[in-house]
Amino acid sequence: MRTVDNFNAAWRFTLGDATEYAGKDFDDSQWRVLNLPHDWSIELELKEDAATGGGGGFAEAGIGWYRKSFSLEDVREDEDITILFDGVYMSSTVYLNGEQIVSHPYGYTSFVAELTSRLVKGTNVLAVRVDNSRQPNSRWYSGSGIYRNVSLIRTGKVHFDLWGLQYDTNGIYPTQNIASIQLRATLVNNSDSSVYTGVVHKLYNAEGELVTKAGAGLYLEPDEKSQCETRPDIKNPHLWTDKDPYLYTLVSTVMVDGEPVDEMTTRVGIRTATFDCEKGFVLNGESVKIKGMCLHHDCGLSGAVGYREIWYRRLKKLKDMGCNGIRCAHNPPDPAFLDLCDELGFLVMDEICDEWMLGKNKNHNYFSENFSYGYSQFFKNHVEADLISMIRRDFNHPSVIIWSIGNEIPEQASRDGVAIAKYLQDICHREDATRMVTLACDNIASVPAWSATEEFLDTLDVVGYNYTGRWRNRAETFY
Repeated sequence: MRTVDNFNAAWRFTLGDATEYAGKDFDDSQWRVLNLPHDWSIELELKEDAATGGGGGFAEAGIGWYRKSFSLEDVREDEDITILFDGVYMSSTVYLNGEQIVSHPYGYTSFVAELTSRLVKGTNVLAVRVDNSRQPNSRWYSGSGIYRNVSLIRTGKVHFDLWGLQYDTNGIYPTQNIASIQLRATLVNNSDSSVYTGVVHKLYNAEGELVTKAGAGLYLEPDEKSQCETRPDIKNPHLWTDKDPYLYTLVSTVMVDGEPVDEMTTRVGIRTATFDCEKGFVLNGESVKIKGMCLHHDCGLSGAVGYREIWYRRLKKLKDMGCNGIRCAHNPPDPAFLDLCDELGFLVMDEICDEWMLGKNKNHNYFSENFSYGYSQFFKNHVEADLISMIRRDFNHPSVIIWSIGNEIPEQASRDGVAIAKYLQDICHREDATRMVTLACDNIASVPAWSATEEFLDTLDVVGYNYTGRWRNRAETFY
């Protein structure tokens, strides 16, 4: 059965760079010992001439290394072992016992490192190189390091794929007093035998009472991955809303030959969410006004490290003053942040990035001869994988009501913008048929050379309006 262990404790850290830091036998005894999550930039003295500039908070960045020695008892031949990194800023490379096993450039999407075939008996050494030296690369404080949680995941050879369980509300039917939910599971067979498998789902209410159960079977060849679905009904559903964020608990169990081999527990909400040109935002069939804030990922004095207690205090204050919406500006947030939004009843716009192909200079005017190093470095080769990662990871959160494919993208006025927007929106629709897609447009009524084209705006499910006050008319006339 699946085990998920916190892997944050007892890492060693140093600033600087050397190839030997990756080696298993390197002596790191003089390195600093710390627990993750960790942001080294918030610990350093701010400097007026720091390459990050004002947009990056005048913080020092650079290159840092993390190392962790560990041994796993009772490692079986019939199990898979992975490390899940919730967020590393940025350009991280992971080594196990001196061998590079994965690299991940974007600092805000989660990723895994596969350990199974590379573990040795006794002590293993995990090393992570984090390169945040290319500056400026953000228009806001980013932090540096392994700034989100790390988990060790152990499963059998037949198990759920990464983020391989998707829940959504298929429909709410008040006249019948039922809700229909859809459950899709992606299973992996990493064994050397074909298997008849499947998933049994059990849904419990907040009081711990079984509400409904359903199952779906699946046949998998060796090294094959596939999906199975089921769509049970729920009587007398307690709907999730921004004012009453009621959560159910879904327990999903993978079965092989009548025996459980993997299990996942997910908190879910019963709700539908859409946008309508006449009614605005519609939650469970009712018009709801979104009164929201844009929140960056940092947490003030703790830098990029967002402890749950800090976010709870901050979100609770916003909720108490009447806020019910959050725009994640301008990147996928910490998963724990979305857990809190589910609990407190926030309506969330989940956003992928601040740049497409056209970069934004952070300390100079756009398109100067000075290079900047934002997401445009990685966009062409990595945006599809990063966007899929965000959607699959955050799919089950009832708080997430819309995907954003970018923030104030210069391509809104570019001849290439329509094609890129359609490409990204199609990925969202392919991965999630339940949510609409938007983009934050800041030049809808700007000067001609910068003004968003009608074709670009027509591409989007929902047009985002940013900074309407700069368009030389009162903002409310545009809305």
